[in-house]
Amino acid sequence: MDLTWNEFERTDMRVGTIIAVNDFPEARKPAYQLTIDFGVEIGIRKSSAQITKRYSKEELLNRQIVGVVNFPKKQIGKFMSECLVLGAVGEEGDVILLAPDFKIENGLRIG
Repeated sequence: MDLTWNEFERTDMRVGTIIAVNDFPEARKPAYQLTIDFGVEIGIRKSSAQITKRYSKEELLNRQIVGVVNFPKKQIGKFMSECLVLGAVGEEGDVILLAPDFKIENGLRIG
């Protein structure tokens, strides 16, 4: 099923920096609760991410990532996810985060 260019353009992907990482023991699959700074225009958003196979909490703190910031919020147990952190999904379900090669300004749009 192909997307139109207009549909793709509606996906708002931005660079953000993870500013807090917490365990998420209530999640069905191992996950972290992330707090991400997407800059002045977007602000701070929270997300749940199943990235515990490859990343420790210490490795994630202050790391830049790419996330979708215009999806509807999603209730995950008692936690409200406000954005989607993007990554490549390996054969065994492990996620490798998408990130800029260099430290850049939070909130820059991916195009």
